[in-house]
Amino acid sequence: MRYVAWTIKLILFAVLVLFAYKNMGPVDVEFFGQARFGGVPLVVVMLVAFVLGTLLGVFLMLPSTWQRRREAARLKRELKRSARSQAQAAADSADQPALKPR
Repeated sequence: MRYVAWTIKLILFAVLVLFAYKNMGPVDVEFFGQARFGGVPLVVVMLVAFVLGTLLGVFLMLPSTWQRRREAARLKRELKRSARSQAQAAADSADQPALKPR
């Protein structure tokens, strides 16, 4: 299975390298009319856009991720507390003398 995964990764890498090679044409980039960059390779512009989009997505997911982690920690504490109380109840019932039937 490892060989299959590495083969897929190698193919994906080769496709990305070929894509970058075919998209090396220069483009002019203007950022909100203020900053102008001329002759930037298209692949660089696409890579920067991809990285910025990924970072934005990660930052937008962080609050919900933190909330889920807090909830999981709370549920683990609750489960431990419940297990301890059940163990204590079982120990208490074992300590009590058995009732004699009449």
